Amino acid sequence: MFASTDNNELKEAIKNGAFLVDVRTPSEFASGSVKGATNIPLDKIPGQLAKFKNRKSIVVFCLSGGRSSQAKRILEQNGFQNVINGGTWENVKKVANE
Repeated sequence: MFASTDNNELKEAIKNGAFLVDVRTPSEFASGSVKGATNIPLDKIPGQLAKFKNRKSIVVFCLSGGRSSQAKRILEQNGFQNVINGGTWENVKKVANE
């Protein structure tokens, strides 16, 4: 269904201080996320583009990978080329803790 995440690319980005963005709802985010992640719900991304400027790399993630796929597309349509879809927040958390 969704492209599998390249965890090597993801691991490298996290190691180098990627901007981690959880695109789930605030209540989903409050129930658990990745240490150091910022919560910018998918529907708020178009109005929050300034927060993504000058970031070396951006990792977006959610519950299943669907919303993060949409978030990646929105960011790319707005000129951001350094976006990685981390897939699920559990996957990003696992990679971040390796």
